[in-house]
Amino acid sequence: MTQDLVARLRAAGCVFAEEEAALLLASPTFSEQLVERRINGEPLEYLLGWADFMGERYEIEPGVFIPRHRTEFLVRAAAAAAPASPMILDLCCGTGALGLALRSLVGGTLVATDIDPAAVRCARANGADAHLGDLFDAVPDELRGRVDVLLANTPYVPTSAIALLPPEFREHEQRAALDGGADGLDLQRSVAAAASEWLAPGGAVYVEVADSQAPASVAIFAAAGFDARVLSDDDGDATVVVAL
Repeated sequence: MTQDLVARLRAAGCVFAEEEAALLLASPTFSEQLVERRINGEPLEYLLGWADFMGERYEIEPGVFIPRHRTEFLVRAAAAAAPASPMILDLCCGTGALGLALRSLVGGTLVATDIDPAAVRCARANGADAHLGDLFDAVPDELRGRVDVLLANTPYVPTSAIALLPPEFREHEQRAALDGGADGLDLQRSVAAAASEWLAPGGAVYVEVADSQAPASVAIFAAAGFDARVLSDDDGDATVVVAL
């Protein structure tokens, strides 16, 4: 069974066919139908009901943004600079994986928001204090001026590039979780415009971008009064802009 499943997954284009076969076979919901869904391109995370991020499993529902392993660099960067017991705000939280992973590293308090009700359900199930709404609209007012670490993994794919994404993501994740507008940075502009109201003294914003977008992202935060810089992880193909 195992070798046959590996062969079928590999033929369907699954790069990590051996690992995927083992995970599918170990799933309590394993069936031929589950295998067919994976072969037809449905993301493995939706079939398993969880996504791996920094070695932990986070509950996920179909359509909710799947946390990418490259974004682990953003969390580690934030952890390296975070104060003791920080107030963490995770905007566009999806499963809540980023904020929860950061809290597990540095402690503190976490509040999260997302515009997708399914994402909020997942984040709550995973242990986050998650609120439904658009960016800061959903943040409890008592957090104004108190946020030490603001994670904002906003959608940053330019609208015209959505069609170029792998079908696995383009056809299954919510478009709102991918589409960042004409240049991919529309939501970052919204974050930059309002972030200073929410940050504590010395607080910082962390956003992920494509390498080619970094100069524009830095300019957006600089125009909003921040000192912004770029961090890069070539091995993980990750680029993060930090705004202080």
